[in-house]
Amino acid sequence: MEYIAIARHDMSTAQAAADDETAARQENVTAEDNPERYWKQNLLICLLGSFTTLIAMSLLLPFLPLYVEQLGVADHAAIVQWSGIAYGATFLAAAFVAPLWGKLGDRYGRKLMLIRASLGMAIAMSLIGMVTSVWQLVALRLFVGIAGGYSSGSMILVATQTPREKTGWALGALSAGIMAGNLAGPLLGGALPPLIGIRATFWLAGGVIFLTFLATTFLIRE
Repeated sequence: MEYIAIARHDMSTAQAAADDETAARQENVTAEDNPERYWKQNLLICLLGSFTTLIAMSLLLPFLPLYVEQLGVADHAAIVQWSGIAYGATFLAAAFVAPLWGKLGDRYGRKLMLIRASLGMAIAMSLIGMVTSVWQLVALRLFVGIAGGYSSGSMILVATQTPREKTGWALGALSAGIMAGNLAGPLLGGALPPLIGIRATFWLAGGVIFLTFLATTFLIRE
């Protein structure tokens, strides 16, 4: 009888230890892999990232004709035409590639698409500050549109990673950040070039978007 009691005690101890280990493992899984834990962090990074990338897309609107003139276009009519082409090239390219990026996001994850968009735009904005011809400007503006899609990818990521009862509020906050970026871009584009120059304005925008790339890479959880 004593042997049986000892055996039962050992079995109970082993079972308790196993239960504790299972509970600890479940806590670790919940803490590390539960996406709801990170939804506020994801929202903040996506909001700031959308804000900065949309600033970059609309930043050059006030001074674009001046930049085109600096690149060697002298005729006033040609300056207007090239300015329109360079500005519209970004949005034309973005319209064509948006379905492709959406499909790849479904397959490989939205975070990867945000990383791609932020890195591509950081490189493009920095290179725009180094162009020597209007053709290079148009080509890089096309590349900005091809590489873009940060704000649309952010909307999908936030919608899928946020708790259902908070989704409406989160998407509203993100939309506010997107609209603020569209508004702040031309304002900064009018204020920065007189202070630091047109080319330095592009380099500054590229640097800020590179910070967005780093934050997206290391802080967003999907």
